[in-house]
Amino acid sequence: MTYTAHIDTFAADNLPPAELQPDYLFELPELQFPERLNCAAELLDRHVQEGRGDRLCVQADGVRWTYAELQEKANRIAHVLTRDMGLVPGNRVLLCGPNNPMLVASWFGVVKAGGIAVAAMPLLRAKELSTIVDIARVSHALCDDALRAEVLGAQQKSQVLKSVRFFNARAEDAGTLEALMAQASPHFDAVDTAATDTCLLGFTSGTTGVPKATMHFHRDVMAVCACWPQSVLRAHADDVFIGSPPLAFTFGLGGQVLFPMSIGASMALLEKAGPNQLVDGMERFGATVVFTAPTSYRVMAQQGERIRRTRLRKCVSAGEALTASTRALWKDATGIEIIDGIGSTEMLHIFISHREDEARPGATGKAVPGYRARVVDDDGNELPPGTVGKLAVQGPTGCRYLNDARQRNYVQHGWNLTGDAYLMDADGYFVYQARIDDMIISAGYNIAAPEVEEALMQHPAVAECAVIGVADAERGQIVKAFVVLRAGHAAGDAMARELQDFVKSTVAPYKYPRAVAFVDQLPRTPTGKLQRFRLHGQ
Repeated sequence: MTYTAHIDTFAADNLPPAELQPDYLFELPELQFPERLNCAAELLDRHVQEGRGDRLCVQADGVRWTYAELQEKANRIAHVLTRDMGLVPGNRVLLCGPNNPMLVASWFGVVKAGGIAVAAMPLLRAKELSTIVDIARVSHALCDDALRAEVLGAQQKSQVLKSVRFFNARAEDAGTLEALMAQASPHFDAVDTAATDTCLLGFTSGTTGVPKATMHFHRDVMAVCACWPQSVLRAHADDVFIGSPPLAFTFGLGGQVLFPMSIGASMALLEKAGPNQLVDGMERFGATVVFTAPTSYRVMAQQGERIRRTRLRKCVSAGEALTASTRALWKDATGIEIIDGIGSTEMLHIFISHREDEARPGATGKAVPGYRARVVDDDGNELPPGTVGKLAVQGPTGCRYLNDARQRNYVQHGWNLTGDAYLMDADGYFVYQARIDDMIISAGYNIAAPEVEEALMQHPAVAECAVIGVADAERGQIVKAFVVLRAGHAAGDAMARELQDFVKSTVAPYKYPRAVAFVDQLPRTPTGKLQRFRLHGQ
């Protein structure tokens, strides 16, 4: 029997069968992992053990933690989880909050204790959180007090979420995470997990709006630290990483936590990271590496002279396609070439990218060392250069959906099919074309059209609706809703605003339709199936 430290074997019991998983590549020397590995010990404890405990690790407003200080807090949290909350290795723990130091400490506390971190975006409502809790059978939660109402709302809907603690709460509140930490030991030996024990579940929305849980092992975390950052980013220990993606996005977790800590560098965390806040943060914390989406780069370029006076030296873009015009705009404004890349929650992080000196306008780049990529047809056959087809990827990481039939769609013939349409040019550069499914990508956020439709249909004035993504110069795409109203309701700006506000209150606010069109009927086939494609151009 394969070794596991997990007492709760839910994750292992719900892995896809081996024949439905992709082929994994471990050809590089740095991808030869031991059978037992705890990524939290490797990313955090190792630095303290090797004499780097006094190096700066985490910065935020009013906070400066060294590696040793973060380790102490993570250790105390691990004790709270195991001693006060009854966690055993393999239990899932919901982590919910804006990007702040206590969220990072909680992540490391969970993983050191052998738990499985299930991070959720801070914008999610109780309904969405409860869906995540149910799918992952989440039993514990560590969450920011600012999200107390939504988390408790999710707990009320759940039969499995039993133990919840809040951090960053008022000091006088009893039972806060910090109060329990104060009574816990600062020493905790990381659980001796297997390299193939699951340590995090990353949730991604499908075209149906039903989220999928992607399963990642301890070795996966270390693999993404060994590939793209070392061969493409090439940062160093004195760099300060900053960014806008929530840590619940694997793009954000990697770029702002895992990658800096893998080399002994530091992170600067922003709870609010719009373009203006990002520029402020660069100045305030001396940031040298930034991770954000093309939308932010377009807006921040207006402050190019100000950015040139900061220490910023490396800029990474992912989350949506980087256009040649955005690349040129940023380069002209700041003098810095953007490092573009494509990753996915299923693959954990970036697998196609380029170094600054290899950038080609309009192209995402080439397969990152450690990965392979090709463009294939519907039967999995590789297509010649210049032909549009499906992007297929292999590497040390790969798709493992938690007990989800959609595994068969993502993994075929041993390859991961990302759902992106690409072509490869004659020089081996991959050039993005479009999303294959109905996913709308707006300012780096993935939004499933059917989920927005479901929210709209709950409004009493809506008889029918359909949602699509339409091109937008600033956000890449925006959500547009086509609505058929029930009799007695009048179309107009007031109704559009009412529907927009209703969606904001029902699902995460970023999913609301920024454009609303009122129509008499929706285009359908004779059998009643919606012809979504006919809505484009209307």
